[in-house]
Amino acid sequence: MKIYLAGVGGMLGEALHKVLANKHELMCSDIDVNEPWLQHCDFRNFAEYEKQVSAFEPSILMHIGAHTCLEYCETHPDDAYRTNTLSVEHAATLAQAHGIPLVYISTAGIFDGEKALYDDWDQPRPLGAYARAKYMGEIVVQTRVPKHYIFRAGWMMGGGPKKDKKFINKLMVQLAKGVTELKVVNDKLGTPTYTVDFARNLAAMIETPYYGLYNMVCGGETGRLEVAQEMIRLLKLEERVHVTAVGSDHFSQEYFAPRPACERLVNYKLKLRGMDLMQDWKVALNDYLNDYFSDYARPFAPEFEFVPRNLS
Repeated sequence: MKIYLAGVGGMLGEALHKVLANKHELMCSDIDVNEPWLQHCDFRNFAEYEKQVSAFEPSILMHIGAHTCLEYCETHPDDAYRTNTLSVEHAATLAQAHGIPLVYISTAGIFDGEKALYDDWDQPRPLGAYARAKYMGEIVVQTRVPKHYIFRAGWMMGGGPKKDKKFINKLMVQLAKGVTELKVVNDKLGTPTYTVDFARNLAAMIETPYYGLYNMVCGGETGRLEVAQEMIRLLKLEERVHVTAVGSDHFSQEYFAPRPACERLVNYKLKLRGMDLMQDWKVALNDYLNDYFSDYARPFAPEFEFVPRNLS
């Protein structure tokens, strides 16, 4: 297939390029041209977006990029909606005009956290600007593009020190600085999602006619605290680093945007279709550390067993 991927300069885009480039003809763009395989495009500018997509004539359009910092979205709502919702309208218009399927990436964060587990058919109730903007993107795609794939991710991990701005890398940065204590919230539940696993499952799905909306997260149920504890165990740092449980109020000044207490998803529809290729989150976390953090972690975790893996 000829695939146009918009907004793929980040952690998920890096994995999608690795997985898809071996089989498909790709055109990849972002406003941050940080890789040799990227071209500049601001998908908030419809004319620029339309010009590139039309020139490439793809057989499928993947709209990947978004503002994912909740605090930024909460304090810059205009930019959040322009980037996370209006740009999706641009993608929908282009998919309609070219008669091609559209892929859109959504998030577990669109729920209110009142349930213990969310399947694909649960009704979203977004709490903040980021969540609302992403959910509005879902509605745009569902109502305007007949052939679409919407994939809801959980807590993303991927890209390593270069591109990961999320939970795992934040912990790794602290460890690299020599901390002996990690303070981690014990009141936020969710499902990690390894970008490489996500990209592989997405690649399999776009080869099928199974259009629709899907939860697509790693297996298992966990929370921030357990993820941190498992990371320390895998790195074999239990004797040197203590993980201390704290409430979310401990970080309330830094992370002030509303977040659901529970973002746990289950891949119910993928399982029913026999298309759930996602690994258990503990296996995926081990793969992530091996795939991306081996050189970075060696100085402070010399006992970690580094196993090289092929990401293709």
